[in-house]
Amino acid sequence: MMLLDQALKRLVKHGTLTVTESSGRKRSYGTPTSGWPDLGLRLMDAKVPSAIARNPSLGMAEAFMDDRVRIEGGDIMDFVSFIRRNNPWDRGGDLDNPGLLQRIGQRIAFRLDQANQRTASRRNVAHHYDLDDRLYDLFLDPLRQYSCAYWHGGITTLEEAQQAKIEHIAAKMAIRPGMRVLDIGCGWGGLAIEIHRLTGASVHGITLSREQLTYAQAWAAREGLEGKVTFSLTDYRDAEGPFDRIVSVGMFEHVGVPNFGTFFHKCHDLLAKNGVMLLHTIGRAGPPNGTDAFTRKYIFPGGYIPSMSEALAAIEPNKLMVTDVEILRRHYALTLREWYSRCVAQEERIISLYDGRFYRMWLFYLAGAATAFEHADLVNFQFQIVRDRDALPLTRDYIDEAETAFHAARGADGKIVQLGVAARNG
Repeated sequence: MMLLDQALKRLVKHGTLTVTESSGRKRSYGTPTSGWPDLGLRLMDAKVPSAIARNPSLGMAEAFMDDRVRIEGGDIMDFVSFIRRNNPWDRGGDLDNPGLLQRIGQRIAFRLDQANQRTASRRNVAHHYDLDDRLYDLFLDPLRQYSCAYWHGGITTLEEAQQAKIEHIAAKMAIRPGMRVLDIGCGWGGLAIEIHRLTGASVHGITLSREQLTYAQAWAAREGLEGKVTFSLTDYRDAEGPFDRIVSVGMFEHVGVPNFGTFFHKCHDLLAKNGVMLLHTIGRAGPPNGTDAFTRKYIFPGGYIPSMSEALAAIEPNKLMVTDVEILRRHYALTLREWYSRCVAQEERIISLYDGRFYRMWLFYLAGAATAFEHADLVNFQFQIVRDRDALPLTRDYIDEAETAFHAARGADGKIVQLGVAARNG
């Protein structure tokens, strides 16, 4: 308990945290502060303090998953937010900077994880994305967008924000009818189908998830889009072009640092000379850093969040030009909090699909991710990339114009009622 006690004295400054040990002894941390909560942390057995002190992220996660710690006066989102808010990254917070022994361990694990060769890539994708389809139906929007939404002014629902994200991406790529679009890491197919319906372009999506492939192909068939929107189980390294446009949303985090150069070299070769690529990825505002132990073990094995310097260093040698970079700061936090709320509302159904331990793991994952976008160094990058500097207009006016047209093409229920809007606005 001594190590955990010292850590909490350092971490908790505003608001109060009352820790109740398994023996019944209580310890208090922080100072009552207006606008800050007063929370409790109940330790259910004597081994919990050392587990958390040895590896805070993994130790706290596993203790919570096993119901060996309980949050009082709030929930796990409140607790993780409380700790992170007390230690914000932009004010010197060091929650994501482990000690020497942990850094050595992370470096070894990082090198092993990042190999991410073909067999490992398929296995890593299946670990997360081949979960029971019914789980994702409980918290995602109807377009099944399992990535950061776009919360521009006036948007109040997750459904609107995910539609806006797709419109924003399609507008940035200046897609026209008849173009061929490649969607690398297509998920369940919602992005590919919406891009086709908005622009009239043909879209081919590739994935390493068999579950996602089956779902996407069935979706396209139901919509009568055979030949217009297609999907295949294909590693990006095996894709064949050329394509007029390439889009990749939420996939780059799974490429692995040793493969960054290979990824962009392949994208160069797949992209037509006057083509445009849009890469949407979680990123770090700070310098390169390893993935925490909890996320590596339970959520995204082999996953890695790049810094901007790492991404640009891999783009530059491949004769690709970055023509626009947009940083989405709190957008993913808003998205994740909405997913969290929906999962909490579906507690019984999630437990019936899996069990209580999985449910608590899932909440810890969503809470940790949301608060990292609020108080740590996580953001989203949107890189617009070309081979030819004249592939796009000189100013960004065309993006707003296209987004306005796309939005106007939707009916009151949000569904696209005017197909191929780009044909009339190109």
